[in-house]
Amino acid sequence: MEFKNLTIEEFKKLVLENDPRKVYEEYFNFLKKEDERIKGFLFFTEELAFKDIEDLKNKDKESPLWGVPIAIKDNILVKGVRCTAGSKILENYFAPYDATVIKKLKEKGVIIIGKTNLDEFAMGSSTENSAYFSTLNPFDETRVPGGSSGGSAAVVGGGLVPIALGSDTGGSIRQPASFCGVYGLKPTYSSVSRYGLIAMASSLDVIGPFARSLKDLKLIFRLIRGKDSKDSTTQDYKEIIKEVKKIGVPEEAFGLGVEDKVKEIFENFLNNLKNHYEIKKISLPSLPYALPTYQLVMTAEVSSNLARYDGIKYGFSYKTDNLLEKYLMSRELGFGDEVKRRILLGTFVLSHGYYEAYYLKAQKVRRFIFNDFQRAFKEVDLILMPTSPTLPFKLGEKTEDPLAMYLSDVFTVPVNLAYLPAISFNAGFSEVEGKKLPVGIQIIANLFEEETIFKFLENLGFN
Repeated sequence: MEFKNLTIEEFKKLVLENDPRKVYEEYFNFLKKEDERIKGFLFFTEELAFKDIEDLKNKDKESPLWGVPIAIKDNILVKGVRCTAGSKILENYFAPYDATVIKKLKEKGVIIIGKTNLDEFAMGSSTENSAYFSTLNPFDETRVPGGSSGGSAAVVGGGLVPIALGSDTGGSIRQPASFCGVYGLKPTYSSVSRYGLIAMASSLDVIGPFARSLKDLKLIFRLIRGKDSKDSTTQDYKEIIKEVKKIGVPEEAFGLGVEDKVKEIFENFLNNLKNHYEIKKISLPSLPYALPTYQLVMTAEVSSNLARYDGIKYGFSYKTDNLLEKYLMSRELGFGDEVKRRILLGTFVLSHGYYEAYYLKAQKVRRFIFNDFQRAFKEVDLILMPTSPTLPFKLGEKTEDPLAMYLSDVFTVPVNLAYLPAISFNAGFSEVEGKKLPVGIQIIANLFEEETIFKFLENLGFN
């Protein structure tokens, strides 16, 4: 059987026409062999998969996801399965319940095949911060797949699985989608339940899908969105489809260190649009302030959310009879450097005497960023920017320079701060050292206008 690069529809057809168990026995052999090259999976969930395959007879065959495999970022809970968040502190933590998105997908007959690698607690832009190993880019194994959802992006981009779930706090779906040449959707904040997602920064985190086809991306998003009584931040999804006539390009974007090869593909794409749409230069004066604002808001929330990992309740616990030593050493040995760096920064910005100077000011600038986008959407229907200022960079290139790593997210973090939806899609390839590397473009819409982006891409011939 041929499994490489299958879509949802093609995989379902394969399962319908054959013995589902035999299909998956062969499929897992294929996955293990292929994943040796890119290391996208932290572990496979064969036992759960075969249990769910037996249960397929009780699921509706008319469901488009019946018998279809999905990969899950390892910070989303799947009942009875290990959930490490890419950290040693949760190495032996088993999820006691299903995340809401998992529950919704399981009801449709999806088969969960494994948990994918990520930067520890979703903190990073390269998947090199995983406590276990680095994932490699499917287009060039000497380069990173992006992060923090690098494992999910790599296994979809490498053709191992048609769809995967990730989470996006400051670009963690869109940036790896760009680096791995696939579609990645960061939904409107509050449109998808976060119940069962291991929290990083609660006012920024969103669960979203990866896919190689736009049709598959739409399908997954439509199934996982909607109000959830277990997540009080969610609301009923108000589908909005606007006719797109004007596209905005922020003039501030190109002062943010965009590589020439990225700029070239972005400008070529814009030139192709000019025959059908009005391209308008717009101003987002807050754009240069988005990254420092994000760092303050995100680290403050990280400090608060990660306080629960104390070596007492669950996860790794340092063996000692001294309680203070247990607290200190469990966190010292359980967390990696990047996580500790963000906890320290967040604790500082929330501390007495600095809260108003840093965190409170960042929240005011966040509102300014939101208002900036709202003003822009009165002039234009969609906003286009590069997803990342650079092509996929080399493994180890930025690990010693956290600031250089943070700049990878310069185009993605404003979207999270403003609660907006955005899609990264592959706009072309650029050849470097004999390898063709993908370049993503990000389409940003106003609140709850995911369907506007889908329709826009379909009108351009993407499918």
